[in-house]
Amino acid sequence: MSTRRLLVLPHLNIHNANALSSPYTIGFPAMTAWLGFVHALERKLQAAGYPTLKLVATGVFSHRCDLQTYQGPGDFVHSIIGTANPLDKDGKRSAFIEEARCHLDVSLLIEYRAAASELDRVERPEFIQLLDRLLNRMKVAGGDLLGFNEPKMTAVDDRDDKAVRSLILSLMPGFALIERRELMQQAMAEGADALDALLEHLTIHHSCTQDESDQVTWHRQRKVGNEGEKLGWIVPIATGFQGISELGEAKNQRDSDTPHRFAESVVTLGEFKMAHRIRHLDEVLWHYHADLGSNLYLCQQAQLETTTNNDGFY
Repeated sequence: MSTRRLLVLPHLNIHNANALSSPYTIGFPAMTAWLGFVHALERKLQAAGYPTLKLVATGVFSHRCDLQTYQGPGDFVHSIIGTANPLDKDGKRSAFIEEARCHLDVSLLIEYRAAASELDRVERPEFIQLLDRLLNRMKVAGGDLLGFNEPKMTAVDDRDDKAVRSLILSLMPGFALIERRELMQQAMAEGADALDALLEHLTIHHSCTQDESDQVTWHRQRKVGNEGEKLGWIVPIATGFQGISELGEAKNQRDSDTPHRFAESVVTLGEFKMAHRIRHLDEVLWHYHADLGSNLYLCQQAQLETTTNNDGFY
């Protein structure tokens, strides 16, 4: 039997998070933002007296995502709702770059590990109090953390279906973000370009039929999954970066001791899945994965650990 120790950060209320998840997608923040926040929390906890504590995997459950856009009457496209900068010394509006923002209500499910001598300290009330102090001073996905429910510590056996289901259902109502890279892999194996494979699963086709009485009926259709699977809420998600230059040094780089390289965003398909449809923890937990042979620095899910072919990205 395998016991997994989990930290639940319920209902993080985040204001003005970065919704520009990649250079060409807008919406829910990138997975690198969520794992980056958890990594920053791990470093703060280690510095606060828990040196062996590791936050090894993270599940993201979205309860609300309010994208700050506006669509006027008769408009076809949405416009970003920007914030106004203060007037300059001449009383004119200074130039600014439009930033896509969103307000979020998100819960995080974090698997942690620590040395046996430290586990007892982690599960004491003092640790929850430390978490409370640290979280109140942190940013999440570039946004301000306005509030959150009390963090919870729990341990479940991942073979105990009842215990796992009870934990997941405690995060209802909400949508778990899972990776659906295999949808793009299948389309690309059939000869589709990466961008075409991405758009093919996001496009909604409209068609109409006319009966003998001239009654017109409209139909909406999306691409189905494998073996006729009806796909859920499929979205493009940014899951990491791919290096586009050799490792080396760059002028004025921030860290002179770490090799530098230029990189571009990696985007694939994901699905927001209702929490009550989750059966196993590995369906929702994300972790870092580096494929140095392909210059990929990814956030991926545990069930993809054995994947050797990393096609399925744009």
